[in-house]
Amino acid sequence: MNIRHLLATAAIVAAAQTTYAQYAQDAVRFSSFNTGSTARIKGIGNAGTAIGGDLSSISGNPAGTGFFTHSELSITPEYNGSNVNAGYFGSANTANKSALNLNNASVLFYSKLNSARGADKTQGWLSLNFGIAYARTNNFYQNTYYNGQNNQNNIAQYYAAQANQFGVNGGLAGWAYDQNLIDFYNSANAYKSNVVSGTVGQSRNVVSTGGQSEINLSLGTNYSNKLYLGLGMGIASIRYNMQSAFVETGTASVFENNNTTTANRAYNSTFSQDQQSRGTGVNLKLGFIYKPVEAVRIGGSLTTPTWYKVDDNYNEGLRTTLNNGFSGSNGDNYPYTYNFRTPLKLAGGIAFFLGKYGFITGDVEYQDYSSIHLDYDTDQQDNNDIKRLYRSVVNARVGAELKLDQLYFRGGYGTQGNPMKSESGNMNTATAGIGYRFGSYFIDAAYSHITNNSTVYPPYDLTTNYGASMKSTYDNVFLTLGLRF
Repeated sequence: MNIRHLLATAAIVAAAQTTYAQYAQDAVRFSSFNTGSTARIKGIGNAGTAIGGDLSSISGNPAGTGFFTHSELSITPEYNGSNVNAGYFGSANTANKSALNLNNASVLFYSKLNSARGADKTQGWLSLNFGIAYARTNNFYQNTYYNGQNNQNNIAQYYAAQANQFGVNGGLAGWAYDQNLIDFYNSANAYKSNVVSGTVGQSRNVVSTGGQSEINLSLGTNYSNKLYLGLGMGIASIRYNMQSAFVETGTASVFENNNTTTANRAYNSTFSQDQQSRGTGVNLKLGFIYKPVEAVRIGGSLTTPTWYKVDDNYNEGLRTTLNNGFSGSNGDNYPYTYNFRTPLKLAGGIAFFLGKYGFITGDVEYQDYSSIHLDYDTDQQDNNDIKRLYRSVVNARVGAELKLDQLYFRGGYGTQGNPMKSESGNMNTATAGIGYRFGSYFIDAAYSHITNNSTVYPPYDLTTNYGASMKSTYDNVFLTLGLRF
């Protein structure tokens, strides 16, 4: 089976408005990552581009590492909770999932640069600091479930469309033909669904796990306590697992008695999918922070595209039973290795410091998802789909920190644009945090509440398929423990 046929027969999608190949969908999923950070920066809505002096700078804007005048280390575990509310043909369902993970672990080594005897110690290149950090940039932990009575269409119509396009010699369409879900009708000169007109029961359960992370190496320098420059490299990894089962029940008109007569038979059919993706990649980061006056910091960073190599193992199967005693089951495995490139990311920020009382800060970030590129030997359909379906987005974040002696109170808000041209809803994040400093130690905690506006997800591709409407919320808690040395 060639790659185009493989992709087409595997194209019951988990989260798409318009049909497109599995690998294009995954490339977009793996490009929608955030900067891993400490609980302090999480508490201000992840608006850390212009702040500096936080270990999150190792993974974000490396120029911020130039602010350090001492060495420092920290560790940040996290709790992730997801809730998905789904509506499908008037039926409402809820699915939950939770997990514990390590979000960030960082260490930075301060190195003071020597200056000539008698020279002004506040002028020239003052320090060169080196940092290394582990940062979790994406979580895939989520359960999704929906069911309902579909009076518009049935999945066998999708199988018939596949048969008319690719034939029934193997693959999903061939399995549906062998299992009596579709047949060739001479009157129409085409394959058609055997499902009797009427309502079918449908349900889908999807369980996904895994995440993305980076090992970041960075250098930051300080020039005259005015200009801070940084360079970083990220070694990225992907671990994504997905198991899906789509179940349909109804009545089908099937041939019996050596194909001489037809009879209406109740059926139960399950289409299953199982995917494991593992990938590694690399990117570079450049950044600056400039202080035109002591109370203002202006920052910017550029993250190059991440160049990934992904090993993908995809399994699918179809199992059908009829109440006349028939039972059929088929399945196949489609391993594939591919390369892809994520979008370049540009970020800018400004921070206003209120003396010893804290600061207010804001960031904007630009990414063009239509620039994602997959490398195939012979096929460019995925890249065409990406350009057709996706767009550039601007993400915005604001945050503030209030300092009261050794206590710190934080809050933030962010909005992340939807990369799909056909959808307008953004992902919004509200955060809050608290911190405490004592001696060489510090502890910070943060909470984030993320909401994703309702979106329609068709379980299979038919123009009359209304799909499931979903609204996702995520409640995450972060705790940072740190030490200066």
